[in-house]
Amino acid sequence: MHTEHRAHRCWLWALPVLAVLPGCGLLQRTPAPPSADTAVPAPPRDLDAIPDAVPRDEPRSRYGNPETYEVFGKRYKVMKSGKGHVERGLASWYGPGFHSERTSSGEPYDMYAMTAAHKTLPIPAYVRVTNLENGRSVVVRVNDRGPFVGERIIDLSYTAASKLDMLRAGTARVEIRVLDARSNTPSQSIALTPPTQRPTGTPTGTATGGRFLQVGSFGSIANASALVGRLTAAGISGASVREARVGDRLLYRVRVGPVVDAGQAARLTEQLRDAGVPDARLAPE
Repeated sequence: MHTEHRAHRCWLWALPVLAVLPGCGLLQRTPAPPSADTAVPAPPRDLDAIPDAVPRDEPRSRYGNPETYEVFGKRYKVMKSGKGHVERGLASWYGPGFHSERTSSGEPYDMYAMTAAHKTLPIPAYVRVTNLENGRSVVVRVNDRGPFVGERIIDLSYTAASKLDMLRAGTARVEIRVLDARSNTPSQSIALTPPTQRPTGTPTGTATGGRFLQVGSFGSIANASALVGRLTAAGISGASVREARVGDRLLYRVRVGPVVDAGQAARLTEQLRDAGVPDARLAPE
């Protein structure tokens, strides 16, 4: 985001700025279903029964498709077409912290839908994601921007991550292939890209004022404060609570930072994962 997305999720849906999301506020190694405090509906009984996204012809979204945008000093160029795009790298996921909030496309994020975030594919796009560690495969619809931490190439919804059996680990090595909506099969023109997106321009490595990682979103200030205390006890400094109104709900977001570059964000993300927060993401301002 030229100013961060995913200064309100200063969304790509409103301006040619970036989109960044965040995550689960549960301090435990195995992510649990959202609590009532997160104001997220209880998960379906069988996440595996939720059908994959079905590729179809759609016009490019009015939002989320600027020609270029900048995050952490790196400028990304949005593809004119995703046809034939294949890449391998690290996938992550994001959960209840942003359920029902706007994605870069302007659509509300549904953690139980088969969706994903990608840095440069056109929005929307349909991709097959294969977990290279266990062979499991899903089809998701890209409607958001990210991830912007470390060398991650795609951020998956909670359900997509569950079906790929990567919730516990938080990340997994994957291959993604853009699907042809007309034939509902992978595009034939395949050329494997490097494992990380190649930003255009020269990265500065810093972001004015820094950004924050979001690690939880609660309806109760007491629960948000408790999470700050637990992070502090785990040796993670810089945790704080920020109020945010989403629709008619007042939420209390737990953030950690600031972080000034992608390297620091990646290191802090690993610390948070060790503390039991597997899906921290860049936060809205």
